[in-house]
Amino acid sequence: MQTRKKYIFLTFLASWLLLFFFGGDKLRHFAFFSGRKAEARRNWPHWTDRSLLKSFADPEELQSDGDPSLPSPRERRAARLSVYKNSRCRMETCFDFSRCQKHGFKVFTYPRERDQPLSESYSKILASVERSRYYTPHPEEACLFILSIDTLDRDHLSSQYVRDVDEKIRGFPLWNGGRNHLIFNLYSGTWPNYTEDLGFDIGQAILAKASFYTESFRPGFDISIPLFSKDHPQRGGEKGWLYQDSLPPKKKYLLVFKGKRYLTGIGSGTRNALHHIHNGQDIVSLTTCKHGKDWQKHKDTRCDKDNVDYEKFDYQELLHNSTFCIVPRGRRLGSFRFLEALQAACVPVLLSDGWELPFAEAIDWGKAAVVGSERLLLQIPSAVRCIPPERVLAFQQQTQFLWDAYFSSVDKIVHTTLEIIKDRLLPHRSRSRFLWNTLPGGLLALPEFSTHPGDFPFYYLQHGSSPSEKFTAFIRATSPASSLSQPILRLIQAVSASQYCAQILVLWSCEKPPPPSGKWPQTTMPLTVIQGRGKLSDRFFPSAAIQTDAVLSLDEHTSLSTSEVDFAFVVWRSFPERIVGFPARSHFWDPEQRRWGYTSRWTNELSIVLTAAAFYHRYYHSLFTEYLPAGLRELAGGLAACEDILMNVLVAAITKLPPIKVTQRKQHKETVPQQVKGTVAGGRHFSQQQDCLNQLADWFGSMPLVSSQLRLDPVLFKDQVSVLRKKYPRLEK
Repeated sequence: MQTRKKYIFLTFLASWLLLFFFGGDKLRHFAFFSGRKAEARRNWPHWTDRSLLKSFADPEELQSDGDPSLPSPRERRAARLSVYKNSRCRMETCFDFSRCQKHGFKVFTYPRERDQPLSESYSKILASVERSRYYTPHPEEACLFILSIDTLDRDHLSSQYVRDVDEKIRGFPLWNGGRNHLIFNLYSGTWPNYTEDLGFDIGQAILAKASFYTESFRPGFDISIPLFSKDHPQRGGEKGWLYQDSLPPKKKYLLVFKGKRYLTGIGSGTRNALHHIHNGQDIVSLTTCKHGKDWQKHKDTRCDKDNVDYEKFDYQELLHNSTFCIVPRGRRLGSFRFLEALQAACVPVLLSDGWELPFAEAIDWGKAAVVGSERLLLQIPSAVRCIPPERVLAFQQQTQFLWDAYFSSVDKIVHTTLEIIKDRLLPHRSRSRFLWNTLPGGLLALPEFSTHPGDFPFYYLQHGSSPSEKFTAFIRATSPASSLSQPILRLIQAVSASQYCAQILVLWSCEKPPPPSGKWPQTTMPLTVIQGRGKLSDRFFPSAAIQTDAVLSLDEHTSLSTSEVDFAFVVWRSFPERIVGFPARSHFWDPEQRRWGYTSRWTNELSIVLTAAAFYHRYYHSLFTEYLPAGLRELAGGLAACEDILMNVLVAAITKLPPIKVTQRKQHKETVPQQVKGTVAGGRHFSQQQDCLNQLADWFGSMPLVSSQLRLDPVLFKDQVSVLRKKYPRLEK
């Protein structure tokens, strides 16, 4: 009996244990296990409870999964596959590298067809290519091809939509299925879905596109570009609103947005919700329903009030006075306000899920923008408030750098696109992300010169290094006499006596051969004679014979002492990115003639230091020869002293800084070639310098030269102390 009771008890206990382990989640529904715990549990309100969420969102808005007209993921995938039939394209599989081996990276644009209209924006793109150093008029030399058919606007409702593109490109003998072709596009798809459909098969062509979806983007092959308006400048471009190395004033607003509110269709979800974060104090979010012809048909109860509030604020004033600017998606992922915010030093807060950011292959947007999520809009205010002031300042400064380096003109957008493609051809000689994201930027850091930041004149401070402690004297000899003139002999002796001189190179630019080696003065360092090509710009050719960072450029008639050379070199080592020298000139704006003027008179300002006696970094030889297009160098060679001006303009355009003048005992006298001597001819010589200055300003799109009132002298220069205490006493004799 006792044994039977024991078995019954064990069976009952085992049953409860099994029920507890395998059905424990059901037990809480039994009244037996409820007790106080059930009484303590709270019934949370439904998430669309009207009384709780009335001030935040409409319950119907929250219940809705989106506009029914929006494409489903399956529809978007089908549309993408219809456009990107070669979706697996990579440079290794869809690009012919052999075309780039013989002539390098050259770009050919198809000839224009007379009956084929071009939009203003596409005309600017083609002009940017054709006036660049990449362009070749010969297709057999080309590495990359660009169509003359306008493919920017592929919205078939647009007046600029080009029809029958497929038929036209198949008729091009160079098309080859799109291989080694680059296609530009700003607008794709149309109402209501705005898909990626371009209306033609791009084949194996590289697509440079605005508003790029990440799911359509082919990494390492396609390029995302910014959306820009038809009024975007061809070259130069407006400067950013925050001056270099300056602290922005404290802004009135923390976060702003002013734009259209789409009542229906794609993009309406994000913009309809922007009013939730508006507080009317430091966060201003204004929208208007006045968009499209039938906006009144879809207007809601908020529209009238929104339209009134919208008119109370000026858009440009908000940009000027805000720290952060919301950049939501429009009908497409990109919008014009992205570039507008960059220029205004208003840190973009991006609300465009799935957008492949412009040039993200090279640009680190984490240093210049806040990338938010459309689904987490209400968290944006608290997120930007948590960013410390020092990081906000870094964001603002980076927006100005990126705007000026890559986005301020169509030229820079196109050239950045081409340089990214060029870097892919030789990955081992491509620019690092450091070079792309640090002043002066990837376009001005030529990988042909070096890929190491320490070799450029701009990054010594960041790396805690200094340029080399020696310099190369580079003397240009133009005297027609077969024997050496006295000035050049004295110049060689003065330079060779410098403790910092490593070598002397003489560029012989005369028709007669140079004197034999025995006729040259004896020096303690190597003296090498280089035969010139007869061009004025030969002095800026990147000669492999130059083995130091610093170059002392000299004319044969320059008169300098050893003390002057030593002091100027010491100054240059503190400013290796600038031109440091002796003879100075200045430019000015002539309001009567409405053109730039050039003067050699002594004034309180200078903006040019002639390379007849100046130090600069040898990298500028590479930039002058390889960065500037051949047409610009030919212009400089055809006008008197224009190569001097061009070098100063180039350095100022890169550094945004003026040159530095140092102490000189004797005033420099500018030599005038024999064929232009005389009063009338001398005036023509001066007129050519002014013409040069104005043509360079036109080519750069602005005047890059920066004026300065600074001259550097030794600390005890002209002071009433003993000469024995002065480091450079000969400067005062």
